[in-house]
Amino acid sequence: MVETTLSGASHHILTNDYASEWMGIEVLKLDDGHATIRMHLRQEMLNGFGMAHGGMIFAFGDTAFALACNPANPTPKQAANITVASGVDINFIKPAFQGQVITAVANRRASTGRSGLYDIQIYAAAPDADSAPDAGHGELIAEFRGRSRTISKK
Repeated sequence: MVETTLSGASHHILTNDYASEWMGIEVLKLDDGHATIRMHLRQEMLNGFGMAHGGMIFAFGDTAFALACNPANPTPKQAANITVASGVDINFIKPAFQGQVITAVANRRASTGRSGLYDIQIYAAAPDADSAPDAGHGELIAEFRGRSRTISKK
């Protein structure tokens, strides 16, 4: 399942996240308000122009956003709630292509009450680039900004 990753980082929200599993997302780093993930772009993730489909890049950024918004090890009080997107924007800067490794770095910028603001940078690198979690991530291909809302888990 998705929770087995190179860095040993895991997050409970990935347990039944079949979309992230299909995408092959690996969690590299988790901290409070932060997540770094990566995946390899496969042929079935491409559009008719031979580049990564925008929906794949969006879904990838959205997963990083969700991981940064929700604690990996919630307290009993936190476990009664979930944090979801209330709105997002994405700006595509450069295309990415089959075989490239993409990395998303999500960081909380602000949080007050039940609302939060997160920035996610998405990078693409050649498959043979240094894959260490602290290595450079390649060229910036998209900027994703997410607005979050914490709601009761029902």
